[in-house]
Amino acid sequence: MSVHTDRSAVTVLGLGPMGRALATAFLDAGLRTTVWNRTPGRDGELVARGAVPASSPEEAVAAAPLTVVCVVNYDASDAVLRQDAVAAALKGRTVVNLSADTPERARDTAEWAGRHGVRYLDGAIMTPTPTIGTDDAVLLLSGPEELYREHRPVLAALGGSHTHLGEEIGRAAAYDIALLDVFWTAMAGYAHALAVARAEGVTARELAPFAQGIAAILPPLFTEFAADADAGTYSGELNPITSAASTMAHIVHASESRGIDASVMRVIEGQARRVIALGHGTDGFTRVAELLARH
Repeated sequence: MSVHTDRSAVTVLGLGPMGRALATAFLDAGLRTTVWNRTPGRDGELVARGAVPASSPEEAVAAAPLTVVCVVNYDASDAVLRQDAVAAALKGRTVVNLSADTPERARDTAEWAGRHGVRYLDGAIMTPTPTIGTDDAVLLLSGPEELYREHRPVLAALGGSHTHLGEEIGRAAAYDIALLDVFWTAMAGYAHALAVARAEGVTARELAPFAQGIAAILPPLFTEFAADADAGTYSGELNPITSAASTMAHIVHASESRGIDASVMRVIEGQARRVIALGHGTDGFTRVAELLARH
């Protein structure tokens, strides 16, 4: 089978909400877009807009030089890509895997791709579905720079900013895991805050504008503390960890006095107090990162 060389064509495997958004952005950019999903019936709206439905994943990947995969994780992507017929159809073509998983899984998939003559980029989508195709989309990619540059014009249809993080294939997944850690830890804190506020008669709507104010404090702190963390100084000039631990204890007490589970904050307070016990009481809270990395 000869490799398709039409650079105006792309295939999308996986038609969940994000996959459908990716396919829509490609269609809007005028690209011939072939789509396939393991569960039938999700391609109707896309086909009505001009997408080409494929009856099998091997038919789908053979339709374009570039296949973009967006499924729930690498177990799901492996189940599709590592079929013999699909691997054969992909030989000489490029896969950009935008599924979420770990750096180790990205490296394993890249090794598999190399053994089968498949060109491979790994990536991560760092913004919600509605941003795809707009200026607000943020995509991270890693892998061979020459391959990234080759397919950048097609990937540009997804909108926003695209950052190539380097040739080490696990870099995009590493950023993804770290940034999702920030997001879900913050959301867990917000959910706990809602429970504490409700117990004291404060509604979520009443709290929201002040919660936004707290959130706005964080971005400049991320930048400021990054230099400290990389240098290993962990400055506590603004807020020493002894003060932070005291605040955490108040949250635990207020929560548990109202029958609210404070186990997450107890863990965080415990980490802070371990840092203090190690003689770093005048340092900032980010000293905890060093504690967590110890084996």
